Amino acid sequence: MLIKKADDIKSGEITERKHYLNRRNFLRAAALVGTAPATGLLYRQFAIPETESARGEKIATVQTPASEVIPPLNEKLTSYEDITHYNNFYEFSTNKTAVASKAQGFVTRPWTVSVEGLVQKPKIYDLDELLKIAPAEERVYRMRCVEGWSMVIPWVGFSLAKVLKEVEPLGQAQYVAFETLADAERMPLDNVLDWPYVEGLRLDEAMHPLTILAHGLYGETLPPQNGAPLRLVVPWKYGFKGIKSIIKIRLAEVQPPSTWNLAAPSEYGFYSNVNPNVNHPRWSQARERRIGEFGMRDTLMFNGYADQVAHLYAGMDLRKYF
Repeated sequence: MLIKKADDIKSGEITERKHYLNRRNFLRAAALVGTAPATGLLYRQFAIPETESARGEKIATVQTPASEVIPPLNEKLTSYEDITHYNNFYEFSTNKTAVASKAQGFVTRPWTVSVEGLVQKPKIYDLDELLKIAPAEERVYRMRCVEGWSMVIPWVGFSLAKVLKEVEPLGQAQYVAFETLADAERMPLDNVLDWPYVEGLRLDEAMHPLTILAHGLYGETLPPQNGAPLRLVVPWKYGFKGIKSIIKIRLAEVQPPSTWNLAAPSEYGFYSNVNPNVNHPRWSQARERRIGEFGMRDTLMFNGYADQVAHLYAGMDLRKYF
């Protein structure tokens, strides 16, 4: 539990020190153990489970159930500064380092998410109601961007499957489509893509325990530049599949459109699984640059989550279904 500081300490100083301690605690935990599973356990032990953000908001988290098989990572977390100031969010800017400043003041309350389509119980959820469906969990995931850079991010969120089970998908539902807010009064919406941004998953991908709806990171409420108030995280796929600021989730029988696939179908496939053996037409995907590190590292198949997700694509030609 976070110990409340004296009233005369500036909130910005509290936030800065908290981030510093969180990162030190993670490194301390990693140094104490020799196995990856132990690292995952100690991260939850040393990390502050209830954290105060710069706005005084808190997200209480629970330990992920062992049955969900979340692979622990014995890797250094990307800094909070880098995660929140190097962003792909084209609704605000195509300049990754400009998104944070342009998204300042983006209002995320009130907010509703419609869950509809081929379901027994369609519903428009108020954000607070949606967040009560499942306790918030800490999920430390590798994230790989199609441009060749990567991060390790401590997300706060819950399994998308929990929401889908609430609305009871019909038997003919095979896909899940997502839509981002497109509001020209709140977002610049430069004419670089067709808005709103849309994405999709196969239903079995959406129901997989690694797939989450994130509403926080580093124990804090998700900042606007990272997709507030609610975004999709699918860690074995390239980052553009992680649609941000979601307002609609729709279950469908046919494959839904995907913004980047529509914009450049030869470059961005519907599946978009991280695959070092399938290059982007304009660059190799075999290596990546971890933000905050020097040099390059090898890209892992399915971003290192092959043991958990490879069975979803058994028998598929991953060069064709890229």
